Amino acid sequence: MTPAQDTRLAAQRALDALMRQAPHWRKLDMLGQLSQTTRDLALRGLALRYPNDTPAQLRRRLADLVLGKELAARAYGPLSADQNSEAQPDAH
Repeated sequence: MTPAQDTRLAAQRALDALMRQAPHWRKLDMLGQLSQTTRDLALRGLALRYPNDTPAQLRRRLADLVLGKELAARAYGPLSADQNSEAQPDAH
């Protein structure tokens, strides 16, 4: 593997060895956790951008990001007119 810029070569080699030794089920579990974390971070970012959206609206917006707007609209229907507007800054 290519070492990360912030990781010493010896540490990267140790991580690579551990990954080679890990059973397939563990690698798949790690991948699932990474996928869930990415989804959670994306939803959190959408919640910050659209603070007035409901959880269902945020999930619909996530579908746009993951699937693309056209496929998400075909799968889940279009965003409603009020959802389709750009982000409204949160008034302080």
